[in-house]
Amino acid sequence: MIADAVSADRFEIVPEKSYPDNYNECINLAKKELHSGARPAVKGDIAIEDYDIIFLGYPNWWGEVPRCVYTFIEKHDWAGKIIIPFITHEGSGMGGTDCNIAKACKGAEVAVGKGLAVQGKVAQTNRQSAEQSVKCWLKSLGF
Repeated sequence: MIADAVSADRFEIVPEKSYPDNYNECINLAKKELHSGARPAVKGDIAIEDYDIIFLGYPNWWGEVPRCVYTFIEKHDWAGKIIIPFITHEGSGMGGTDCNIAKACKGAEVAVGKGLAVQGKVAQTNRQSAEQSVKCWLKSLGF
């Protein structure tokens, strides 16, 4: 929705080994990665040096960014970039993940406190509400 609204290019951070479709198996694996500090390999890459503003989206997993997102972040030089985080969650909002992004993306200006947090169930079951949130949020940011 964001990419469509601002006519942005898209790149999806995809782990080489997919997360299980089963919810409990998925969260168990994600917790294991979190506690071990894992950096799962990711498929593909994009030249972030070609971009000034980067919308960075991810799910909030226990107040943390998925480990494969850190794998992607650590591949790049973020100096001079503006990063605008957006997330899905199930009740914790940003949960400080925007601050974690700011720490990880050294040299970037991260829109801490200005990211968009949409409940995952809203994004999945009430697209109209999610789109309205995205439009209002983008307008508040000047897009």
